[in-house]
Amino acid sequence: MRYSLFNLARNALSCHRRWPRAWRAAAPRKSYDVVIVGGGGHGLATAYYLAKNHGIRNVAVLEKGPIGLGNTGRNTTVVRSNYMWDDSAHLYEHALKLWEGLSEELNFNTMFSQRGVLNLAFTRHELNEMERRASAMHLNGIDCELLTPAEVKRWVPLIDLNQDSRYPLLGGIVQRRGGNARHDAVAWGYARAASALGVDIIENCAVTGIRCEAGRVTAVETSLGEISAGRVGVVAAGHSGVVMGMAGVKLPVQSYPLQALVSEPVKPVFHTVLMAGLVHVYLSQSDKGELVIGAARDGYVSYAQRGSFNLIEEQLRALLELFPTFSRLRMMRQWAGIVDCTPDASPVIGKTPVDNLFVNCGWGTGGFKATPGSGWVFAHTLANGEPHALNKNFSLERFASGRLIDEAAAAGVAH
Repeated sequence: MRYSLFNLARNALSCHRRWPRAWRAAAPRKSYDVVIVGGGGHGLATAYYLAKNHGIRNVAVLEKGPIGLGNTGRNTTVVRSNYMWDDSAHLYEHALKLWEGLSEELNFNTMFSQRGVLNLAFTRHELNEMERRASAMHLNGIDCELLTPAEVKRWVPLIDLNQDSRYPLLGGIVQRRGGNARHDAVAWGYARAASALGVDIIENCAVTGIRCEAGRVTAVETSLGEISAGRVGVVAAGHSGVVMGMAGVKLPVQSYPLQALVSEPVKPVFHTVLMAGLVHVYLSQSDKGELVIGAARDGYVSYAQRGSFNLIEEQLRALLELFPTFSRLRMMRQWAGIVDCTPDASPVIGKTPVDNLFVNCGWGTGGFKATPGSGWVFAHTLANGEPHALNKNFSLERFASGRLIDEAAAAGVAH
């Protein structure tokens, strides 16, 4: 204990200069087998699984800023697989199973906490939809339980069940295996593991262009120079449309700010993740004691990482109707991430009209929960040039064929 305190003090006084780097500070080489544009959780997971599962280690991950300061660090860290349609259920359940062993696999504590995810129903229509979703989940072998208002009260004792409220509670569903994780730890864990396998993680390297010749991608232009690439995977979160536009590919996505805020820290009072779609608020408590509060995405297309006061007011009104006791808490800070949303609230993971150019985008407000599964299937797609069975139907072509995967009801309160 004395030695640990001495080390802590020594590193603090030296501004942590003696701390070893978690991943190599790589300079870009002239060419790579695979270049991944975007160093968030999905991009880093893709690089890790390319190296681990497919033996492809001549890989570069390009991030315009430091690792972890994009959308990966600007979300509310919910993890769940309670989706309606088979395609979504199988993909998100695969991700959840990877989450359950991720800390051990990466040898890095992702702080994954299976505290349960509770969805509330306030109208008969909502309750019918949840009953239908629960039945679909059971058919796919995914855990889900229907709850009465009394059972919700036992699960969350602080909730107010006053039947004279604006939206009286009718019930809900809970997925006990759901929960949340630490967003920074996920990014750092994947970055360290990928770097140890030989992947070059290049920070502060903005992509300025994508070079294509005869319908095939050949190189990526960056602020650090041109990099030749055998294959390019774009995983740029809210900026996917901008990056793919550099190659002349127009995506069916629109980007919006999605804001959240946290309260001052308090002792543990809220042991689960709660989502209330109709009244537009979702809530959990961080390990530091802060209440993490989210709501609907902003109603305008924007790349601004800030929110609007009307949504803050709306989500706090909804929060206090459910939990009047939280009215005494002060809010500490607010932020926004940028989410790219498709017409059917499901992602695009696969090939594009440009040969050897692949895209992983359109996760809307649900990208964090999919991080391991998204990286796993996208790595398979990049390695083999064809999608895995889990992401085969999440193609761009579905918007032309009409085979949509409409998950607006299950995607969360923000859609």
